[in-house]
Amino acid sequence: MTFGTDPTAGVSPPSGGSRKAPPTLITAAEPSYDEQLRSRRIRYSIMMGLRIPCLIIAALLYQTPWLAIIVAALSIPLPWMAVLIANDRPAQKRRRVAPVTVSPDRALTSGTLEIVDGTTADPR
Repeated sequence: MTFGTDPTAGVSPPSGGSRKAPPTLITAAEPSYDEQLRSRRIRYSIMMGLRIPCLIIAALLYQTPWLAIIVAALSIPLPWMAVLIANDRPAQKRRRVAPVTVSPDRALTSGTLEIVDGTTADPR
Protein backbone atom coordinates (compact mmCIF):
# COMPACT_ATOMS: atom_id res chain seq x y z
CA MET A 1 0.00 0.00 0.00
CA THR A 2 1.34 3.41 -0.87
CA PHE A 3 0.92 6.23 1.61
CA GLY A 4 -0.15 9.66 0.43
CA THR A 5 -2.78 8.34 -1.97
CA ASP A 6 -6.51 8.88 -1.80
CA PRO A 7 -7.66 8.06 1.78
CA THR A 8 -11.09 6.96 0.54
CA ALA A 9 -9.66 4.44 -1.92
CA GLY A 10 -10.73 1.40 0.14
CA VAL A 11 -14.08 2.86 1.13
CA SER A 12 -17.16 2.17 -0.92
CA PRO A 13 -20.58 3.82 -0.64
CA PRO A 14 -23.23 1.87 1.30
CA SER A 15 -25.39 1.37 -1.79
CA GLY A 16 -22.59 -0.49 -3.55
CA GLY A 17 -22.73 1.90 -6.52
CA SER A 18 -19.75 3.23 -8.36
CA ARG A 19 -20.10 6.80 -7.03
CA LYS A 20 -17.98 7.81 -4.07
CA ALA A 21 -19.73 8.85 -0.88
CA PRO A 22 -19.31 12.53 -0.03
CA PRO A 23 -16.53 13.05 2.50
CA THR A 24 -17.50 13.52 6.12
CA LEU A 25 -16.70 17.00 7.38
CA ILE A 26 -15.13 17.11 10.81
CA THR A 27 -15.02 20.89 11.11
CA ALA A 28 -17.42 23.65 10.20
CA ALA A 29 -16.86 27.36 10.34
CA GLU A 30 -19.29 29.23 12.55
CA PRO A 31 -20.63 32.63 11.57
CA SER A 32 -18.30 35.47 12.49
CA TYR A 33 -18.75 37.33 15.76
CA ASP A 34 -20.03 40.40 13.91
CA GLU A 35 -22.69 38.35 12.10
CA GLN A 36 -23.78 36.71 15.37
CA LEU A 37 -23.97 40.07 17.13
CA ARG A 38 -25.99 41.58 14.26
CA SER A 39 -28.54 38.75 14.29
CA ARG A 40 -28.87 38.93 18.09
CA ARG A 41 -29.44 42.69 17.93
CA ILE A 42 -32.14 42.22 15.31
CA ARG A 43 -33.92 39.56 17.41
CA TYR A 44 -33.68 41.77 20.51
CA SER A 45 -35.10 44.77 18.64
CA ILE A 46 -37.99 42.73 17.24
CA MET A 47 -38.93 41.28 20.61
CA MET A 48 -38.72 44.64 22.37
CA GLY A 49 -40.65 46.22 19.51
CA LEU A 50 -43.46 43.71 20.04
CA ARG A 51 -43.96 44.85 23.62
CA ILE A 52 -45.21 48.33 22.72
CA PRO A 53 -47.93 47.12 20.31
CA CYS A 54 -49.03 44.56 22.92
CA LEU A 55 -49.48 47.30 25.53
CA ILE A 56 -51.33 49.50 23.02
CA ILE A 57 -53.63 46.62 22.07
CA ALA A 58 -54.24 45.92 25.77
CA ALA A 59 -55.17 49.59 26.29
CA LEU A 60 -57.55 49.48 23.32
CA LEU A 61 -59.23 46.36 24.75
CA TYR A 62 -60.12 48.01 28.07
CA GLN A 63 -63.81 47.25 27.46
CA THR A 64 -63.10 43.52 27.67
CA PRO A 65 -60.88 43.36 30.76
CA TRP A 66 -60.07 39.65 30.60
CA LEU A 67 -58.66 40.01 27.06
CA ALA A 68 -56.76 43.18 27.96
CA ILE A 69 -55.19 41.40 30.96
CA ILE A 70 -54.12 38.44 28.80
CA VAL A 71 -52.47 40.68 26.19
CA ALA A 72 -50.77 42.78 28.89
CA ALA A 73 -49.61 39.61 30.68
CA LEU A 74 -48.08 38.35 27.44
CA SER A 75 -46.06 41.54 27.12
CA ILE A 76 -44.55 41.26 30.62
CA PRO A 77 -41.97 38.48 29.97
CA LEU A 78 -40.92 39.88 26.58
CA PRO A 79 -38.00 42.01 27.89
CA TRP A 80 -36.68 39.09 29.94
CA MET A 81 -36.90 36.70 26.97
CA ALA A 82 -35.34 39.31 24.65
CA VAL A 83 -32.31 39.68 26.93
CA LEU A 84 -31.89 35.91 27.27
CA ILE A 85 -32.06 35.37 23.53
CA ALA A 86 -29.78 38.33 22.78
CA ASN A 87 -27.11 37.07 25.18
CA ASP A 88 -27.26 33.46 23.99
CA ARG A 89 -24.97 32.19 21.27
CA PRO A 90 -26.53 30.54 18.22
CA ALA A 91 -27.25 26.84 18.37
CA GLN A 92 -24.75 24.49 16.79
CA LYS A 93 -25.91 22.83 13.62
CA ARG A 94 -26.36 19.10 13.54
CA ARG A 95 -24.07 17.32 11.18
CA ARG A 96 -25.02 14.17 9.39
CA VAL A 97 -22.28 11.58 9.01
CA ALA A 98 -22.37 9.54 5.84
CA PRO A 99 -22.21 5.81 6.63
CA VAL A 100 -19.51 3.93 4.75
CA THR A 101 -18.37 0.34 4.54
CA VAL A 102 -14.81 -0.85 4.06
CA SER A 103 -14.16 -3.09 1.11
CA PRO A 104 -12.65 -6.34 2.52
CA ASP A 105 -10.37 -6.86 -0.46
CA ARG A 106 -8.75 -3.43 0.15
CA ALA A 107 -8.55 -3.68 3.94
CA LEU A 108 -5.27 -4.33 5.74
CA THR A 109 -4.82 -7.86 6.98
CA SER A 110 -3.85 -8.71 10.53
CA GLY A 111 -0.76 -10.83 10.14
CA THR A 112 2.65 -11.10 11.66
CA LEU A 113 4.81 -8.04 11.77
CA GLU A 114 7.98 -8.10 9.71
CA ILE A 115 10.83 -6.30 11.43
CA VAL A 116 13.38 -4.87 9.05
CA ASP A 117 16.83 -4.15 10.46
CA GLY A 118 18.19 -0.82 9.33
CA THR A 119 21.86 -1.60 9.80
CA THR A 120 24.11 -2.17 6.84
CA ALA A 121 26.72 -4.87 6.52
CA ASP A 122 30.35 -3.91 6.99
CA PRO A 123 31.90 -3.73 3.48
CA ARG A 124 35.26 -5.24 4.64
